[in-house]
Amino acid sequence: MEKIAILHTNDLHSHFENWPRIKRYLISEKQKLEKAGYFVITVDLGDALDRADPLTDATDGKANVELLNEIGYDAATIGNNEGLTNSKDQLNHLYDAANFDVVLGNIVDSDTKKRPDWAHETKMINTPGGNHIKIYGLTAPYQSTYTLEGWTPIDDQEKIPELLSNDNDDEVLVLLSHLGVTQDRLIAKKFPRFDVIIGSHTHHLFEHGEKDNQSLLAAAGKYGYYVGKVTLEVKNNHVINSEASVVKTSDLPSEPEDGKWLDALEKRGQDILAQSKVAKLDKKMDNGLRGKPRMVSEFLSAMKEKAGTKAAIANNGLFLHALPKGIVDKNQLHQILPHSMHVTKTTLSGSDLWRMVMEMQKNWKFLIAYEQKGMGFRGKYFGQLNYDGINVDDQNNVYFDGKLIDFNQSYEIALLDHYIFIPFFPTVAIKGDNNILYDQTLREVFASYLSKKYPLE
Repeated sequence: MEKIAILHTNDLHSHFENWPRIKRYLISEKQKLEKAGYFVITVDLGDALDRADPLTDATDGKANVELLNEIGYDAATIGNNEGLTNSKDQLNHLYDAANFDVVLGNIVDSDTKKRPDWAHETKMINTPGGNHIKIYGLTAPYQSTYTLEGWTPIDDQEKIPELLSNDNDDEVLVLLSHLGVTQDRLIAKKFPRFDVIIGSHTHHLFEHGEKDNQSLLAAAGKYGYYVGKVTLEVKNNHVINSEASVVKTSDLPSEPEDGKWLDALEKRGQDILAQSKVAKLDKKMDNGLRGKPRMVSEFLSAMKEKAGTKAAIANNGLFLHALPKGIVDKNQLHQILPHSMHVTKTTLSGSDLWRMVMEMQKNWKFLIAYEQKGMGFRGKYFGQLNYDGINVDDQNNVYFDGKLIDFNQSYEIALLDHYIFIPFFPTVAIKGDNNILYDQTLREVFASYLSKKYPLE
């Protein structure tokens, strides 16, 4: 009988404030387990990075990989933050200096039709006791967005039978899943060959694991609030016993230097971004959750310019701070627009445009103070919706570029890709022809606009 332990992290999202404790725990716990006779494997489940952090944004995530290298991970898979907030070239070089293997079985290069060079379909770890631990990695296959970056995602339900066709009974199978808890449970029911499924993406927490069919499901929440541990007793490549647990990071001891380390890390990112000057404002650019502040008006113009449309819609909650008069740099723009969002050029018929605007008119008061979470949003409140190029009169007639809309005509409008995924404006996703302009984030769109309207010289 051989004892095996798997230490796991997931969905850190650049929450570096928890990293010193996590690092000390992973290193010391591995040593302690090895002294107790365990063979130890350490893995990360993806979304280690988040461009809402200035250092992550400034280094295209390579600073996160530097930190992961400090642990001695055996394997990691990617999340949507690695896969979708980096360009194809950035992702192709994200792991250049990694000292761990990236395991990813369901993303291929759209040009070559092959798995990228930086990813392994599986990883086999042979233990001192003669057991074979085969690690798989799968990530959420966002069809509508991965293709925009030059990747072809494969649905996990399609890919898993192919992967399992190459395994044999003399292996312990461990899945690193960035698919979410619903998919993990489905996989456990449909593919009981997996001995362990370590989950992420939906930020779920299984404090003591979950047994589902023949599989043990494990998960450690989000942001490094917890670190997970799976322990296995294995004989002749068959799991005799399996258990899962987590440790709460805030219960781990801190050290006096932790705060200084975090401050230095934050300053490093801000300093890199601040070196890039963007524009010179003639006066302060205000923000606010209500009304139509100057910043919102300027950004709506930037959206129209980016999409080549005569109308745009955006919500005030996007803008987390004002911009002062004078020089504007990339660090300031990152602070006001940390979101992983893009402009979308949406085409709608006149009747569908009217319906979308009515959905917005119906919801706008509720949304002002609504605490929006996820789907690329990194602020707090949604804020008031503002139109540019669209007007609504007291009779609910909608005007586009000053003219009453024709229900049988098509109209192009600049929106946010965020609106496709949130539930408040269903017409956008159901009826819109949505062309996500994925080459620039919102802050990059705004930077390009400001640099031309308010040049440095």
